[in-house]
Amino acid sequence: MTDNSNPKTSLPRHVAIIMDGNGRWAKKRFLPRIAGHKAGVEAVRGVVRACARRGIEALTLFAFSTENWRRPKSEVGLLMELFMMALERETLRLHEGNVRLKVIGERGALSQKLQDRIAEAEALTAANTGLTVVVAANYGGRWDITQAAQAVARKVVAAELQPAQITEDLLAQHMSLHGLPEPDLFIRTGGEERISNFLLWQLAYTEFYFTETLWPDFDERVFEDALNSFTTRQRRFGRTGDQVEEEQQREAG
Repeated sequence: MTDNSNPKTSLPRHVAIIMDGNGRWAKKRFLPRIAGHKAGVEAVRGVVRACARRGIEALTLFAFSTENWRRPKSEVGLLMELFMMALERETLRLHEGNVRLKVIGERGALSQKLQDRIAEAEALTAANTGLTVVVAANYGGRWDITQAAQAVARKVVAAELQPAQITEDLLAQHMSLHGLPEPDLFIRTGGEERISNFLLWQLAYTEFYFTETLWPDFDERVFEDALNSFTTRQRRFGRTGDQVEEEQQREAG
């Protein structure tokens, strides 16, 4: 229930997370970086459960960016193997939990085996009606905007669309997260305070939350801190605070 004397926001419908700090977590423990990535998978399980329990509609996780190909080839190869293993081990569990899995990003650079496994996981969970978990793999916000612009341009060339008909809504229909609410809350772990080419279009009015916690240590307590911070925010979307309060008073009746 909204407290009009101190307007608050309800829980987010969609949470987006950059899972940062796996390598540093491992280094602190004198372990190889891949050990941090494996520990990060456990943190993913926890946040998926937490979102499903709270009735959050969508969770988007930045797993591998278009820029991550610059990392050592050995680490990239291990990350791809870990992604494959996670799909093999977690897909049935997600399906049994009524969770829908969606993977966004440019798949052409991924191995055919991994592409096939992604398609199988998406097909198995496609009809599920609970939480939607979106994994961004070989994803970049600039790529997302570019591929949407290219799709619209092809329609113009085919005379299916006039340039004057191109609107924000039309472009948004060709973005990777089309069909889901835009993220309400963005969380980045690991102490960095930037969005690193993640969901550049979709984060326009998202509330940001940064934490020093390294991703493998991200547990329900830290997630609860982020949610509590979100509920204290007044989301104005270009309006004044007074306008928001007046609208909330009208809705309260």
